[in-house]
Amino acid sequence: MFAKSFLGSGAVTAFNALRAFAINKLLAIFLPPAAFACVGQFMNLLSIGQATSSLALQNGWTSLTAQNKDNDKELLGIWHGGFRLTTFATLFTCIAAVLFCFMAPLESLFPGMNTRLVQAAILFALPGILSSNIITITAAVMNGLGENKKWALINMIASMWQVIWVAFFLYTGRLSVLSIIATQSVVAAFFAIRVASQAGFSIKRVWSTAADVRGPWLSYALMGLVPMILSPVVLTIIRTSVASNFGNDAAGIWQSVWKVSDFLFMMMSAILTVIILPKVSAKQTRQEFFRLFNPLLLRVMGISLVAVCALYFGRGILVQVLFSKAYMGAADHLFYQLVGDFFRAGGFALALVLIARCETKKFLTVEIISEVFLATSAVVCMRLPMFEFNGPMVGYALENLLYFVVLFVMVRRLKWNNP
Repeated sequence: MFAKSFLGSGAVTAFNALRAFAINKLLAIFLPPAAFACVGQFMNLLSIGQATSSLALQNGWTSLTAQNKDNDKELLGIWHGGFRLTTFATLFTCIAAVLFCFMAPLESLFPGMNTRLVQAAILFALPGILSSNIITITAAVMNGLGENKKWALINMIASMWQVIWVAFFLYTGRLSVLSIIATQSVVAAFFAIRVASQAGFSIKRVWSTAADVRGPWLSYALMGLVPMILSPVVLTIIRTSVASNFGNDAAGIWQSVWKVSDFLFMMMSAILTVIILPKVSAKQTRQEFFRLFNPLLLRVMGISLVAVCALYFGRGILVQVLFSKAYMGAADHLFYQLVGDFFRAGGFALALVLIARCETKKFLTVEIISEVFLATSAVVCMRLPMFEFNGPMVGYALENLLYFVVLFVMVRRLKWNNP
């Protein structure tokens, strides 16, 4: 059963990985390392916008849909409540983005880039963020409903359109690179809406119900928002510190090292969310849960070990394939980063258990402490003579090791209402 689910979700995730690879490769070909770092900075801002506008509820859309899919009235109320919360959050995000566009020190955040082009990209990002949220929500609901084919279709077509969009505008030069990244999801959103409506998930149907259930969304919002906002902030701190200590080109090399982790985590997290989240959201006894989860965690760690070993021994080819010769220096700094990636996969699997069980306080405590630890350890380690430029990677490895250990203990000590 695990192999079938893993291969099924893995195929879709591989398609998404090809999309990320293609876009990343195009950017690496067209941009020098310093500009590549600015693109990473902009993508961090996009991540924050997507988090605040959607309230980072994608896990909630999957989990709550899975829990209520057999009760149509309750399910519509849940969906209605989620839609209303997302609408209010999107309006707030749009206002904040416009203010940020004209008040933030953009020349410092994006050194070497035209401020007017950055402002235009931020404004273009507003429909882009809305489109990304539509794709994420519709795909999450299809996962919760068990509509695996429609979930796969949304993800695969969205990936295809994003690659076409980026390739076309980079080649023609009709938009700035930041505006291209900001708007890459617009066309795919219309397709996602069409596919989801065939499974009964449409704005018209959801808004037609009088039920409005918002209570269950609060925990998912908090557990989604905190990491999605904190992570880009922490990465911005690290990137700025690398640039100030080693130069803008070095920040681009660090960005490429981080991108390798992004590729691996994107694949593992997408697969694990599909496999684990719907299963652990179901009501079950303590014994049933651990009988299901223990083998899953063991398999996850085994697959993660194989993946990071393969990436390490093929790191020279990996960097050249993912980026370009200008980024070959990244191959010398992947060891500690991949150690962190090994523990990150297991930590994410454990975190999904806390999310599914709405252990909000425990989850948020660990997330906040781990992000603060990552920022602190990365900055401190890069100033130590024994690590220097490897400092952020060492901090990342330490953070994920501690994250895994703490969550492993927490999950083992969870209280159960049933025997």
